[in-house]
Amino acid sequence: MTSNVVSAAYIVSAVFFVLSLAGLSKHESAKEGNAYGVTGMVIALGATVWLTLSRSEHALATLLLIALAMAIGAAIGLWRARKVEMTQMPELVAMLHSFVGLAAVLVGFNSHLTVGDASDTIHSVEVFLGVFIGAVTLTGSVVAFLKLSARIASTPLMLPARHWLNLAALVVSALLMVWFVQSHSVVPLLLMTVIALAFGWHLVASIGGGDMPVVVSMLNSYSGWAAAAAGFMLGNDLLIVTGALVGASGAILSWIMCRAMNRSFVSVIAGGFGQEVALGDDKDYGEHREITAEGAADLLRDASSVIITPGYGMAVAQAQYPVAELTKRLRDRGVDVRFGIHPVAGRLPGHMNVLLAEAKVPYDIVLEMDEVNDDFPSTDVVLVIGANDTVNPAAAEDPTSPIAGMPVLQVWNARDVVVFKRSMATGYAGVQNPLFFRENSQMLFGDAKQRVDDILTAL
Repeated sequence: MTSNVVSAAYIVSAVFFVLSLAGLSKHESAKEGNAYGVTGMVIALGATVWLTLSRSEHALATLLLIALAMAIGAAIGLWRARKVEMTQMPELVAMLHSFVGLAAVLVGFNSHLTVGDASDTIHSVEVFLGVFIGAVTLTGSVVAFLKLSARIASTPLMLPARHWLNLAALVVSALLMVWFVQSHSVVPLLLMTVIALAFGWHLVASIGGGDMPVVVSMLNSYSGWAAAAAGFMLGNDLLIVTGALVGASGAILSWIMCRAMNRSFVSVIAGGFGQEVALGDDKDYGEHREITAEGAADLLRDASSVIITPGYGMAVAQAQYPVAELTKRLRDRGVDVRFGIHPVAGRLPGHMNVLLAEAKVPYDIVLEMDEVNDDFPSTDVVLVIGANDTVNPAAAEDPTSPIAGMPVLQVWNARDVVVFKRSMATGYAGVQNPLFFRENSQMLFGDAKQRVDDILTAL
């Protein structure tokens, strides 16, 4: 009876999770999507706790251990949710993925050491694959966290014969799986874990900063498959379904992003296979021109159409609120103001959209790259606020550039371009931007929030 009720609860939870993913696909329904996800998780947790207690010989002790674990997790979760800035969300997501990977590794070892029938070949394969995926996710996510938080360089790690090293890791792991299935010894499992940890580290370290948004999305997919593998090891249907949902949705999103960036999906997830990255750019583009906030205000005052292209710099400066106020002020003057959002603006898909929604910018003027690219030639002023690689003309004009072929916002086609930056430093991909030296481009240096406030004052 208990198992039937729990199975029914798991089905209901799975339905809520599907509704959650559907809701999160649009800004207008994102809150409902979150509510569906929370509801599904509450039902799933309640059913799992009930099932655990019904099978335990020491129900009270089990309940206390579960309550203690949940209390610790909830306390940490609430603390981080209150303290983490939106700009730190990408690295937080990467770190959360590493926890899923670690859980899969621990569950795999525990399952192997405690299952009575060690001769079960299918279970041995489940354990091996679960630990392998979990270990790769663990160290890969840690590297992504370190790159996104600027604790290590965003440039790709270029070891000699790096692709052969990756291939060797896969081949050796496959041989170890054969040994493990035949012997059921913990030795090949331990050896594979060490190799998988190194493989995950090297795989992500070999990917450049320009592709990191795809990497975060792909690690999200890996964490889903790790959870699904843990579900197989534990015999938990809901964990299998939920992991598959996360894994599939993460993979689809990564594929969409790769297509938007003109990147090969396989080459990105294979540690940049097939991409020869040229580091640095010593080309002399000439001198840049500077503009003051008052000068930018004069340009805006005379403009009839304005497009704002935000990037990670806007998030760091927390400039979304004065940008929203500037947008309102210009629209009240009759200026046609719109936003152009690159698919990988920021360091997490949808990052800029969330920031602008948070500042109450109307949804209908926040447009995707393909919706605004053809309008730049008829635009009077473009404000590039903290964006760099996503507005780099080298992607379209320089076939030797590391970001060559990546679709970008063609802001240089507008009459005037004002670029908000702290300095002339390169972007996250480590590539110089010729846009800064164009005749119709002017640099407005300083903190983006302060400079937008200055423009508001001048207006």
